[in-house]
This record gives sequence, structure tokens and C-alpha cells, in this order.
Amino acid sequence: RLSGSNWISCATCHNPGLGWSDGLPRALGHGQKELGRHTPTIINSGYFELQFWDGRAKTLEEQALGPIQAAGEMNQNLEALVKELKSLPGYAALFRKAFGESGVSGENIGKAIATFERSIISRNSPYDKYWGGDKSAMSSAAVEGMNLFFGKAKCSICHNGPAFTDNKFHNIGVKPQGPLKEDFGRFAVTKDESDKGAFKTPGLRHVARHGPYMHNGSEATLKDVIGFYNRGGDAKTNRSAFITPLGLKDQEKKNLLEFLHALEGEPIIVSLPELP
Repeated sequence: RLSGSNWISCATCHNPGLGWSDGLPRALGHGQKELGRHTPTIINSGYFELQFWDGRAKTLEEQALGPIQAAGEMNQNLEALVKELKSLPGYAALFRKAFGESGVSGENIGKAIATFERSIISRNSPYDKYWGGDKSAMSSAAVEGMNLFFGKAKCSICHNGPAFTDNKFHNIGVKPQGPLKEDFGRFAVTKDESDKGAFKTPGLRHVARHGPYMHNGSEATLKDVIGFYNRGGDAKTNRSAFITPLGLKDQEKKNLLEFLHALEGEPIIVSLPELP
């Protein structure tokens, strides 16, 4: 109902069973057309300072309404959507209960979706249990991987804090892939030359579940991602000075992968609602 075709929902791309992403290198939009970027997970998105790969939305409310109205994504006119939802007694009653007299409106649709998204939180991973005092929660390989993550592998330069993101934008040397021959990322928002090819640092909670990886889905597995960083990225133009060859040995790469799996939190259970 949120899409012009009445065929696409938010969960079409943000599927709970696929790490709240879609399992595809790049999202499919209106008319099944392949888009230019990978669908980011919404896990912990309430903790992100900016939304979208290029940070063009400052709030989850703004982000929620963006894909709905985008011609290439859900292709829905917002005024038409408000009329459609108002015509459904069940939705009209639920919106009045939540928002009072303002009821169904474009602003309240954004608020409702954003509020739900803020409830999708990663909790109680082996990593969390380990630092909570249970030193048996992570394997010795994962502990070694953790030491690499915060040390030799330099991952924590960008992937830091509780959500494992610095909420900043970096050009890490990803080669173009998919329908976009060139994607300038953050530059399209800031017009700052230093932001060309820079994309938001994604959080790493539940990371094993929401591949493929990179802003364009160019790396199929976490093993591939580790290989990418180990060789110092691929594209050289405007690449961050942080990205250099790491010299990780095979066992170190395996240990690092083991640690990334230890960031898997408890299952995030959502019951499918009976739609009004």
C-alpha cells in the first residue's frame, strides 16, 4: 500500500529474514528495475547520525518518506497515499489513536515507520557477553580476531563505538559495479571534492546476515570483504589514506571472520501483523 504499484513494501527490501536487507547486490525498485546501491540494513539505524549511504537524510522520518516517493523505488505520490490510508477505517483509527486529531498525514506516516525502525536493535551478542564478564562467550579464534580488529587490521579506525560505526563517510576504494558507472556518494550532498566516492561507514551488528557488502554489493561474502581490505582496496582515485594493505595471514583472516560472526545478537523477532 505504500508503493504506487501496491506491490512493494518497506519489507520487500528490508526483510527481517535477510538481516533486514534483501540478500541482493543491489535493490530492485519500481518495475523490478535494478537500482545502483545495496540495501542497507535497518538494524540499529536509530543510532545513526545520518541516513542513506550518502547521508542525505538527517532523520529516520525523512529517510522513511524518501523511498516511498522516489520514482525509481516505490513510486508513490504522498498525497495519494494519505488519501488511500484514510479510506481504510482500520488505519484511520490506528493513526487517530497514535497521533490524535492529526490522524493520517505524510508527516505521521514518516513518524510511524521511523518509530518502528528505532525498535530494531541488536542485543546480547557473544561480544557483548564477553565484555559483560562471560569470557567463554567467544572462542579463542574470535578473541584473536577481536584483537586484530582493534589492532593490526585497523577496522576500528572507522568501525567503532557501540554500533561499530563512526557515522562518517570514507572512500575505501570500491570499484564501480552494477548499473551506475560512476557513483560519487557523499559528494552529491556536500559538493566537497574530498567526498567523491565516499560512503557512510555501516554498522557491523548482525553483519553476517546482511550481505552482499559495500555500497554497491560488490563483495559477496565477509571473507571477500576481508580480502578487499587486506589488499588495500581496489580503486585508487581519492581513496582514503586509512586504506592500505594489511598483510594479514590466512589464519588471521579466519580469526577476523570469526570475530565478525561474534557480533551476531539475539534474534530480532517481529510478528507479522494482520493488515487493516
